[in-house]
Amino acid sequence: MENNRNSIIAIALTVLVVLAWQFLFMGPRLEEQRKAEELAQQQEAAQQQTTSNSGSASNTGTTTGTAVGGSSDAVLSQSGTQTETAPRVKIDTPSLAGSINLAGARIDDVKLKNYHVTVDKSSPIVTLFAPANTENGYFAELGFVQGSNSGKVPGPQTVWTLENGDQLTPSTPVEISYTNDSGLTFHRTFSIDDEYMITVDDKVTNNSSNDVTVSPYGRLTRFNKPEGPSAWVLHEGFLGVMGPDDGVTEDNYKSIEKEDLTYNGASGGWFGLTDKYWGGAIVPQSSINYDVRFSHFTDGRSRYQADYSDNDPLTVAAGQTAELKTMVFAGAKETNVLTDYQKQYNIPLFDRMIDWGWLWFITKPLFQLMDFIYHMVGNFGVAILITTVIIKLLFFPLASKQYASMANMKRVQPQMAALKEQYGDDRMGLQKAMMELYKKEKINPVAGCWPVLIQIPIFFALYKVLYVTIEMRHAPFFGWIQDLSAPDPTSVFNLFGLLPFAVPAVLMIGAWPIIMGITMWMQMRMNPTPPDKTQAMIFNWMPVVFTFMLAKFPAGLVIYYAWNNSLSILQQSIIMKRHGVKIELFDNLKGLFRRKKATSE
Repeated sequence: MENNRNSIIAIALTVLVVLAWQFLFMGPRLEEQRKAEELAQQQEAAQQQTTSNSGSASNTGTTTGTAVGGSSDAVLSQSGTQTETAPRVKIDTPSLAGSINLAGARIDDVKLKNYHVTVDKSSPIVTLFAPANTENGYFAELGFVQGSNSGKVPGPQTVWTLENGDQLTPSTPVEISYTNDSGLTFHRTFSIDDEYMITVDDKVTNNSSNDVTVSPYGRLTRFNKPEGPSAWVLHEGFLGVMGPDDGVTEDNYKSIEKEDLTYNGASGGWFGLTDKYWGGAIVPQSSINYDVRFSHFTDGRSRYQADYSDNDPLTVAAGQTAELKTMVFAGAKETNVLTDYQKQYNIPLFDRMIDWGWLWFITKPLFQLMDFIYHMVGNFGVAILITTVIIKLLFFPLASKQYASMANMKRVQPQMAALKEQYGDDRMGLQKAMMELYKKEKINPVAGCWPVLIQIPIFFALYKVLYVTIEMRHAPFFGWIQDLSAPDPTSVFNLFGLLPFAVPAVLMIGAWPIIMGITMWMQMRMNPTPPDKTQAMIFNWMPVVFTFMLAKFPAGLVIYYAWNNSLSILQQSIIMKRHGVKIELFDNLKGLFRRKKATSE
């Protein structure tokens, strides 16, 4: 049957893509992800202890640092390791905890209060930034490069003087300063909001008798790549928007390890480093023209760095003050927060810190719909179910045509069988006769294929939402599903946890994948049995193959698939009954119950 061939082709396309995704990118990483999460929890605890000790030690006394001058290349290529201790300013907001190191005025201690390493709420909170002398050093630094008549300027080793405020909160900014021997005073004010944006206001006052120039710079430096295994479906590494009219530039760690990249003449944009759920970014003042560089340094300790240097030095006339505003983002990539920053500060495409993928025009609206529903029902799993209903309603006209086509195909089965017997091995003649039959009966054999093909982008858009959005991270459903972004943790091979032994990752076939497989089998059984043995075999084994494949996918996606199948069964039943088509599945089930009843009697 032509309709069955179309369905097989559509399903086969889905299988090929899912297989490639699963076995090339997901399967080999399952065990790595589990080990990485366990290791991360241990390292987070150790990291927090190290940072705490470092912060405590630094407050035992003040030291006099030396400012570093020289070219921007010389300053920005420094490893950032600080041998001297210096006072710290505490950070305390509803979202962040940590401190700013007055050596280099460096933001190098940022923890995310609302996020834990694992789904267990007793596990350590996530550490984003950490001092350079720790294992997972990662920091943001803003400074200056000396120019004409400027003398030494604040750099990585400069110890700034705390002017007022000993704690940075949304209601209490912190002011620091540094004065050099050439009559320049650098005054810096840190302010922070309730989320993840730190605003740095710099004022350079020239108390000398000569005009001076200085060049601002900024950098994000990290000493390790993300601990978790990378995936082809997700960008982690360097990214940025180099101008208000430019798109997003993405460069992964491997490409930068091979060759540094420089983007000249940037203006009005931003740049940074992104992990799966977290990110750091620098937003230079929109009025300046600067160069952005993505680098990998191998001298001494290996490190990755995203930095900028100003093309047009800041000129400060004698007796005058020049001002500069820079913003530093350090936090979780929450969709609504990034979108609000984009609008509030006019930061172009800042929401694209989240890797929405090529189907962003489907992926992001799909998430926004789910997020809207979530705020009404309070459960992302329920939001997935309601979103699926909405999608089914949108595609109802197309599905109606699909099932009507299937009904018509079943109606002309006797005529098709007669044509097949008449033409025998004459395939060309058979095809021509079948096309004439379709035309006469007003049947579109392709109608049964389109709904499946159209659902493929929705399927992968939902997968993307579950995989990249932090809102789905550790989001519970009901019962044993405590993380919709992780696979179903149960397995049929230990009776869903009743037997006291761990199951290898390859055998983790949970309850929801089995439910999905059963609903898929039921849906396929509602269609006419293919006359071709090969087609019939494919239809029989397809649910089994999908059950094993989707067992490794996020539980939210499997729940969507099972629910979508269930709605399709209901929808198909109603439409086929309207067209007077007998549903073989229901007939077979009725016959089975009758035989059991007769046997029991």
